[in-house]
Amino acid sequence: MKLADHLNHEQRKQLEKMGKRNKPPSKKKRKGKVKEEKVNWSEIMGTNRDTFKRVGGRVRRK
Repeated sequence: MKLADHLNHEQRKQLEKMGKRNKPPSKKKRKGKVKEEKVNWSEIMGTNRDTFKRVGGRVRRK
């Protein structure tokens, strides 16, 4: 059963007035090139960053 089957006449008119919503096109239907994202995961994870250590009350780069 559809939603419209449960509504009275006035509510059906309001529903028809609202109309159908447009869905965005699916990924298959989109045209154009798909840009691949290149991610440098080692940079994001912080493996190439400086490390610091506290020595004698001050902070030194390791």
